[in-house]
Amino acid sequence: MDEKNERVLTCIRCPRGCRVSVTLAADGSVEALSGNACPRGDSYARAEVSAPVRTVTTTVPVEGGSQRRVAVKTAREVPRDAVLDVVRALAGARAVAPVEIGDVIARDVAGTGVDVVATGRA
Repeated sequence: MDEKNERVLTCIRCPRGCRVSVTLAADGSVEALSGNACPRGDSYARAEVSAPVRTVTTTVPVEGGSQRRVAVKTAREVPRDAVLDVVRALAGARAVAPVEIGDVIARDVAGTGVDVVATGRA
């Protein structure tokens, strides 16, 4: 007898917020998927059940700038399991003014291979 697992997700790829049902086979593969209104929902749900990722956003202090802090984010998504490691690594990060949008604030954060970039100016 095959054991199946169903997960219901809310897609976050567009403002619609479709409720997508994913049926997983015993080996973890996607057996069925329904509820998505567009192809983005399909790709989101498949990735979310197999290898979930997140974009991490926060702020870091700025030394010598017109602003005390600057907003930053990961340049790409990181594995969901690495989010806390990324946040911890950024706890000691500092930016030195002047800071422009897109400036790399931290390289290869927490060993993820992903840089953290400024999303504001300071």
